[in-house]
Amino acid sequence: MWLYFLKRTVLAFAIIAIAVTLLFLMIRAVPGDPAAILLGPRATPEMKALLHQEMGLDKPLVVQIATFFGGLLRGDLGFDVFSRKPVADIVFQQLPYTIELILASIIWAAAVAIPLGCYSAVRRNSIVDQVVAVMAVGAIAIPSFVMAVYALLIFAVSLRWLPAIGVGNSFSDGVIHLILPSFAIGIGWVGYISRLVRASMLEILGENHIRMARSFGISEWRIVARYALPLAILPTVTILGVGIAWLLSSAVFIEVVFARPGVGALIVNAVNTRNYPIVMGVVLVTTFLIVTATTLSDLINAFLDPRTREKL
Repeated sequence: MWLYFLKRTVLAFAIIAIAVTLLFLMIRAVPGDPAAILLGPRATPEMKALLHQEMGLDKPLVVQIATFFGGLLRGDLGFDVFSRKPVADIVFQQLPYTIELILASIIWAAAVAIPLGCYSAVRRNSIVDQVVAVMAVGAIAIPSFVMAVYALLIFAVSLRWLPAIGVGNSFSDGVIHLILPSFAIGIGWVGYISRLVRASMLEILGENHIRMARSFGISEWRIVARYALPLAILPTVTILGVGIAWLLSSAVFIEVVFARPGVGALIVNAVNTRNYPIVMGVVLVTTFLIVTATTLSDLINAFLDPRTREKL
């Protein structure tokens, strides 16, 4: 297990380095002069040249990449060209709002979807199973930003049950403000996870050790909870780790729709203003989160199923 952990950690750092390099090149390829956008149409060539020098854009691309990684090793992500504040402070000030939104979405989605998937597998082809299947496909098919708009119109504007924008001023108020955004993101995962758990559970319930457990007279729900679910949950753990990228992309739209602070709204504003330090800081942090979540899901799978350790 320790050897697998070491290999997976080295692979994670290699992925982060490659991803950051590619994204650095992609950001530099975006059309438009950031100095002209930041300084406005009345900027003189001397002012543009000074800002290029300050942002390091006057240096060769290889030197820019080396300078960025050198600062990264020192924990320096640069400075915001507008406020002159450290990029790390700005990003990590907004990051908790995005993390709490993602965690709230996936926790309630998994809490609802896993029991639904288990019940559908045990009561296969029943009316409940068919209803859950139809609702699951419908939830998967609706994009999160469409669900966010309709939830906002219905529950915040028409019924006035829940707040429309912001994050609240206290813990209880913050939980209330999380309901609609987390619902918009998590509803699709309810359908996806429930179908995945059902398919895995049906496969596990047909194996020999489950038949032997039934022959000893063990109740069906105890078999499901103790013997089948720990194995059937493995694909779900993997999907949740990989799905952190989808959750982050969904959070971008949701934070804009509900006017919530977070890295999604931060990167949208940074891209529009060609604020390269903020863009790279957000990209670096989100890439680290995605790779970390994927690595943790692989480690959990390796702990639950030792056979997966031989695949790396």
